[in-house]
Amino acid sequence: MAGLFITLEGMDGAGKSTHIPTILQLLASGGREVVSTREPGGTPLGEELRELLLHREMHVETESLLMFAARAEHLQQVILPALQRDAIVVSDRFTDASYAYQCGARGLPMHKMQQLEQWVQGELQPDVTLLFDVPVEVSLQRLASARTPDKFEAQGAEFFARLRSQYLKRAADYPQRFRVIDAHRPIEEVKKTVEEIILSI
Repeated sequence: MAGLFITLEGMDGAGKSTHIPTILQLLASGGREVVSTREPGGTPLGEELRELLLHREMHVETESLLMFAARAEHLQQVILPALQRDAIVVSDRFTDASYAYQCGARGLPMHKMQQLEQWVQGELQPDVTLLFDVPVEVSLQRLASARTPDKFEAQGAEFFARLRSQYLKRAADYPQRFRVIDAHRPIEEVKKTVEEIILSI
């Protein structure tokens, strides 16, 4: 496919959402179509599933199956058609988040996640993944002063430590597509790093 697939990852409270407008503006300045989307969500069905996933307690296997149900719809309705018409797709989270949250933090066996990944997306992987990384205590501090937390945001330090560890492991395992950003710095410094990365793609 001719398009470009960029994903944004990071723990809750890492601040990635703050930099999405900058990323979209820079990409759009090149004259190509830019599609901004998110997971879970991205489609009407996906947004309905998002509400269940973020607010209803459920077994981790149920959670993973629902996540990939939303992802399958997202791929077929939004991501793949956009890539096929040479657009740039920017997704706030994708499958790396499932490995981090459901495997790393919630304990789903890795082989089950790999089976779901292969079934739903085949060989498709993001071209570039920006991982916004902050220490666990920073994430928790930011969340404490933010909106009413969803079920993941309400978890404690151990959950977030496992989550961060899995994200960093993913980045180490796939260095060719990951760009790890120290998001603990002042916003303007992080923004400058993000701009440099996007302009280099």
